[in-house]
Amino acid sequence: MTDGHWDVVIVGGAVTGAATAWWLLGMAPDLRVLVVEKDPTYARAATALSVASVRQQFSNPVNVMISRFGAAFIRDFGARIGPEGGVPSLGLKENGYLFLTGTESGAAVLEELAEMQRGLGAATEVLGRAELARRYPWMQLDDVVAGSIGARDEGWFDNMGMLNGFRAGARARGAVFVHDRVLGLERAGGRVSAAMLEAGGRVTADAFLCAAGTGSTEICAMAGIALPVEPRKRTVFVVDAPNARHADAPLIIDHTGIYLRPEHGAWITATVPFDDGPCDEADWEPDHAQFEDLIWPRLYNRSEGFDAVKVMRFWVGHYDYNRLDQNAILGRWPGIENFHVATGFSGHGLQQAPAVGRGMAELILTGRYETLDLSPLGPERVLENRPFLERAVV
Repeated sequence: MTDGHWDVVIVGGAVTGAATAWWLLGMAPDLRVLVVEKDPTYARAATALSVASVRQQFSNPVNVMISRFGAAFIRDFGARIGPEGGVPSLGLKENGYLFLTGTESGAAVLEELAEMQRGLGAATEVLGRAELARRYPWMQLDDVVAGSIGARDEGWFDNMGMLNGFRAGARARGAVFVHDRVLGLERAGGRVSAAMLEAGGRVTADAFLCAAGTGSTEICAMAGIALPVEPRKRTVFVVDAPNARHADAPLIIDHTGIYLRPEHGAWITATVPFDDGPCDEADWEPDHAQFEDLIWPRLYNRSEGFDAVKVMRFWVGHYDYNRLDQNAILGRWPGIENFHVATGFSGHGLQQAPAVGRGMAELILTGRYETLDLSPLGPERVLENRPFLERAVV
């Protein structure tokens, strides 16, 4: 039975919720932590459907610092999570991210951002067309002026390994994960006093955290909060291109509106997110036309090696998209002293989970961030309609 009193109740048991539980119990081993997850298969969780990449190339310093910590944690995941996590390595493949631009003004922006990123410890470098051609002779670059790439700490890794490691590690430390659904929240004054669970009855807690991804809007509404987070559908394709096998290729963010990266002899590719509006939470129908109409012509324009391609498989994921500014919403909700949110990651939640989990644990336990200050991503900006924009959304 889960009914009764807990120190912390976390709604959402994917990577952000699991990471927070792990950090909480590492900082305060005697806590009673309950993690409520409505779908323990995670079949449609953003964590499971992620392209599972990490980069330092963001336009906001706080996002750079979040991923600086994340990359180091991912690289040493087995040692950090310990044998209880059961995941010795996330297999980080550091091929880098390559952001391309077709304009001189775009190149100037890349230079500006690279300087900021290097100042925070990243290894970003900006390459002109000639250097790009030398490094990637298989690419056509007539429409490219420059590109920025992270020489280290950028690449892709095992997404489910991260989730399973945090969950197993949190359980080993004493967290209780339950398969259940939150039906309502009770408020008493300026606090959330209890959560009503479909199967587990009424649970009370000293602190609550909503880390429910696209479901966060519904959960927060139960506490009287209007959250600007909505599901955005993304179709990802895995394609075989026998004339374009470049295992050392980076993850390419093409200025024509697509991204691609190698994957076990094939390629993963999709359109770069655009302002296409929300989707229905029940809409998991792939947008097949995107490949023929948008992606394949742009692949071929970038390399003739994509003259022959075959779609091997595809999947659909939902971003928990923050329509205010496409940045995470993190922190205690103003006016509700024990209710915290960690949502609206807009496609960046997996790589940010190590730092966000640590930050949320610190905030819940001490009332402040003690290592990395995540307050620029706080919910106050939602109430004030004050966007904290990130220019490098992928």
